[in-house]
Amino acid sequence: MEQIAFIGTGVMGSSMAGHLLAAGYPVSLYTRTKSKAQGLLDQGARWAESVTEAVKQADVVITMVGYPQDVEALYLGPQGIIDTARNGTILIDMTTSSPNLARRIAEAAAARGLEALDAPVSGGDIGARNGTLSIMVGGSEKAFRRAQPIFQKMGKTIFLQGGPGSGQHCKMCNQIVIASTMMGVAEALAYGLSAGLEPRTMLASIESGAAGSWSLSNLLPRMLDGNVKPGFYVKHFIKDMGIALESARELGLNLPGLAQAETLYRKLAALDSQTLAKIAADIEKARFSGLSTPLFPEEAQSGADLGTQALYLLYLARQL
Repeated sequence: MEQIAFIGTGVMGSSMAGHLLAAGYPVSLYTRTKSKAQGLLDQGARWAESVTEAVKQADVVITMVGYPQDVEALYLGPQGIIDTARNGTILIDMTTSSPNLARRIAEAAAARGLEALDAPVSGGDIGARNGTLSIMVGGSEKAFRRAQPIFQKMGKTIFLQGGPGSGQHCKMCNQIVIASTMMGVAEALAYGLSAGLEPRTMLASIESGAAGSWSLSNLLPRMLDGNVKPGFYVKHFIKDMGIALESARELGLNLPGLAQAETLYRKLAALDSQTLAKIAADIEKARFSGLSTPLFPEEAQSGADLGTQALYLLYLARQL
């Protein structure tokens, strides 16, 4: 089986790499904090002390990191992946990143006899754990066919969207839909609670009809449980919305729904830990039906460290 180098084992990457290990692939790991990869090392992954060490013997390199600047440094920086990968290696960036950057990486890879795919995913922490991610791929048909068995270990809905950058453009479509949907989910919860509805009964009534969505069925229950721990971070969603807005401007488009969602999420991200705690206490004091006090992750220093479902805090706390 092909030797895989997997770089980035955060909320999503750790589960994705775990599926590859379970399928029998030899996997070398590199991440900034070795302790975060310990579970994968216990499953048989090999630790690499640097990106270069991880990549040099790999047939396939997969990256799942935080921001476009991280992707650019990994691939295009001095002694980066493109500089050090063996001829014929396939490079797969699964980070949600810039379509323009994906095209630049593909061009630089081709110049060195490498193949590059941009393959961002959707499905959150649940999809990553269950191996049911949607994987949106940009690149050549040849590289896609070679990578498909690997993708099938991590996801269920896998499509080649077109040439380099197309996977990232498709992911922007995904994030645009989610952004406005999350506003709708949070507003529906705020309205239902304010009107005195039992929220879980309300959810049961609307999720099977035209209003149904993944966010409604999976994230509204988290809101009702007071669980704002990140399956997907607010700070990363703001990054994604920024990429989508920039790409839209390049395409001559105005996306007011996306712009409003970004404004709300930036407001949430700016809340400090003390303000978040006060909002939690105020919501509990109001004793909304079925709503418990939000359980903030200990490491959260601001709203940016919470999950995207935390948007409901702004509505319920009348912070808009």
